[in-house]
Formats: sequence, C-alpha cells, structure tokens
Amino acid sequence: MDFLQEFIKKESSAGITLIFVTFLALLLKNSALSELYEAFLHTPVEIRFGALHIDKPLLLWINDGLMAVFFMLIGLEVKRELIEGHLSTPSQIVLPGIAAIGGMLIPALFYVYFNEGDAIAMSGWAIPTATDIAFALGILSLLGKAVPISLKIFLMALAIIDDLGAIVIIALFYTVKLSTLSITIAAISLAVLIFMNYRGVVKKAAYIIVGVILWVSVLKSGVHATLAGVALAFTIPYKSRMPDGSEYSMSKEIEQDLHFWVAFFVLPLFAFVNAGVDLRQVSLEQMTGPVPLGIMAGLFFGKQIGVFGFSFLAIKLKIAKMPEGASWQQLYGVAILTGIGFTMSLFVDSLAFKDDTLYQHADRLAILLSSFMAGLLGYFVLRYSKESRALKK
Repeated sequence: MDFLQEFIKKESSAGITLIFVTFLALLLKNSALSELYEAFLHTPVEIRFGALHIDKPLLLWINDGLMAVFFMLIGLEVKRELIEGHLSTPSQIVLPGIAAIGGMLIPALFYVYFNEGDAIAMSGWAIPTATDIAFALGILSLLGKAVPISLKIFLMALAIIDDLGAIVIIALFYTVKLSTLSITIAAISLAVLIFMNYRGVVKKAAYIIVGVILWVSVLKSGVHATLAGVALAFTIPYKSRMPDGSEYSMSKEIEQDLHFWVAFFVLPLFAFVNAGVDLRQVSLEQMTGPVPLGIMAGLFFGKQIGVFGFSFLAIKLKIAKMPEGASWQQLYGVAILTGIGFTMSLFVDSLAFKDDTLYQHADRLAILLSSFMAGLLGYFVLRYSKESRALKK
C-alpha cells in the first residue's frame, strides 16, 4: 500500500507539472516567441555509428525515443500489477478491465460516427480511446480524502489496462512497411534479453545495452519504436535470488527509479513539444469539422458513457463489485475523469496524422479542450457528491 501511495503522489504532482508546461507551450506558440519555439522543435539531432545513421528533429527524438522510456515504465507497472498488484487475481481485474473495454470501444464508435467514409480521418479513430493517468490522478489528489482509496485504485488499474490497450493498438494499427533485416535484429535482441532473464542475469548495464540495440532495430523496422520499451520491460527479472540468499527485484528498482524522470522530465517535455497549438490559426469552422468533433465527443462523452455504462452493467449483473466505500455518483465522477486523454491522445494523434498541419492543429486543440472539460466536470461531480462531503467531515 505504501508503494501505491507513493505512486499516486508522484503521478498527482506530475499532473500539476503537465498543466504548467501545457500553458507554457501555448503561450510561446501564440506569442512573438513562436518562431523560437518552432526552431526548438525542429532542432536537428543526428547520430552516426559506422553504417548506422539516425537523423531526426528533436520533436521526433522525444516522441520516438523518450516516449519509449515512458512505455517501458508502463510495461514494468503492468507486470508488477499482474504478478502481485491490483490485477493479480480475476476478482481484482474484472471491474477495471470491463470499464477499460467500454472506455476504448464507445469513444472509438463516437469518432467513427463523425468520420466514417473519410479514409484519412479514420486513421485517428484511436485518439479518444486513451486516458492520461497523471492528469486524472492529479485531479483526484485535489479532492484529498473526499474520494475513497478504492476509487483511486480503480482509476489507476483502469488507466494501466487502458495503456496496455494503447500498446496493442499501436502495434496493430500504426505500423508501416516492415524492414525484414531490422525485424530480424530486433527478434534476436529480444531473444537475448529473454535468455538473460532465464539465466538470472541481474546486471542493469547488460539489459540497457541490449535494450538500446532493440530500440534502434525497432525504430528502423517500421514498428513504432516505443514498443521496444514495453518488450524490454517484460524481459527484466522481477524476482532474483542473490548469492547471499536475499531476494532482489530489478524490475521494481528500475520502475521506482524511472518514476521521477518520466513524471517530471519525459512527459512534461513531451507535452511541451506537442501541446503548442497556434490558436490564432484555428477557426470555429475548423473546430466543428468531423475530426475535432469526433475527438471531443469521444473523449468527453464516449469515455464517461463507456466506462460508467460498462461498470454499471458489470456491477448490476454481479460480474463485478462496486469499489469499497464508493457511490454511484463517485464512480460516475471518476468515469468522467477518464476523458482526460491529453498526453496519450496527443501521442496517438502524432501517429495517426504524421502531417501535424493536416487539420490546422484543430485536432490537438480538440484534445486539450475535451481533456480540460472532462477534468473540470469530473472534479465538480466528485467535489459536490454527498458521499465526498460526508467523508470530508
């Protein structure tokens, strides 16, 4: 439980940081410093090592490189939760699992409703299916003890399953033409990592070196490079017996070490380079286009309908139990908070629409607006529920 409390505390603080850097990015993009901001995003960064050559602007190094570290952390969290956490037994996984399915399916259907028939726009169907755990837990932290811990656990488990779903979606739907050579090298690297785990290797440096080779080969393969982070996470030993007889978890240690850097460096930097929308160039007509409407409807309405609706059915059909000490109104408030897509939605958006000017940034602004509205409404629903007021007393 101490680990959970520490996790929630860090994620909550990260939410506040994300809000700050988002406003900073918007301020820079809509001021006289706009050109400087754009120059920063497109700073060329090049690495050469023999025949290996990687040349990308800073924006893509962050989206393809640093976000791989974020997905590695997700992989470590999922593994811990599956082995000994809140997803380790069927009874614990049922409600957040069903809620997560609803929270991905219904928003996608909302988006499809608005964009069916437009092949380019349809590539963004997964944008409103994501939940930003840092922001959502950040809102819950503002409510203090007014929200029972069971709901925080429910939200955390749901968001982790949601992230796992995002990983599957990226692997299946956002993979371009594959390179046989790079895929082969990636497969060999993964096999080496699995063998190291099997043999009980507990040297972090060994996993990092092979992990970098895995990331580069996946980057060159056509599969999105962030998936290398997830693959690496699942090969890192969870429990090892040391020579002195003590038990050591490299997986837990790396997870704890990464939390700070992901929460206060990786995600804020990602938000900073992706949230800069030129509001001067986005018109009301553009915001009422099918893509922005599909995103906003999916995140704001689809998420809460999917999460709460599927949870309601699961509880009423006695497939799952209501989180301990929570009410229907509080569960609904948390369901609204899952509509905060922000970083994950922006990430999927960058995969779906490679040309970030395709919709004149209306797609990104739609993510920011719907996330803001979901956070605000979710906060007030939880803040003024009868149960929350009783708990505060």
